[in-house]
Amino acid sequence: MTSLPPPELKERLRGEGFARRDGLDKKFRHEAAQRIMAQALDLPDLQDVTPVGGYWPIRTEVDPRPLMEALLDCGHDVALSQILHPHLSWRLWQPGDVLVKGGFGVREPGPDAPEVFPKALLVPLVAFDRRGGRIGYGKGHFDRAIAALEEQHPVLTIGLAYAVQEIDEVPVEPHDRLLDVIITEAELIRTKSA
Repeated sequence: MTSLPPPELKERLRGEGFARRDGLDKKFRHEAAQRIMAQALDLPDLQDVTPVGGYWPIRTEVDPRPLMEALLDCGHDVALSQILHPHLSWRLWQPGDVLVKGGFGVREPGPDAPEVFPKALLVPLVAFDRRGGRIGYGKGHFDRAIAALEEQHPVLTIGLAYAVQEIDEVPVEPHDRLLDVIITEAELIRTKSA
């Protein structure tokens, strides 16, 4: 088998990851989000970190909204990503806030919501490995956001995934940021990068 360049290999792995994630039934995904939330709330690294940046789920991503609401109940500030292609901005969020349709059809806060610079990020993904490698949608938004935040302060990066999204090895390119923790419905993984 010929080896593909990393971008082409990532594209193939992305397609396979979408197929595995999309194959999970809705009830399973809902129950998995609850188990992921419980593990995240028990994560000592996250206890006193605020603000926490989250995302509004699209397609069959792990739904972080129960976790974000629980974090608010625990006294954390929570922000949602806002796509300002090619970058992300983070705007404070509360349940019930009016959201606007942003890039890729993602619901996001409007420009009047206060901007913050999260110290922890909940990160969506299509595939991951135990080193903290991550394949996303291929636009690099989260990699750039993590790099920009790291210039200001340390950032705890937490990937939210279903166990079926794990692969042996993500091809890592120089711009890729490794995740510190990955939480699935089955386990909490402290990556080799942490």
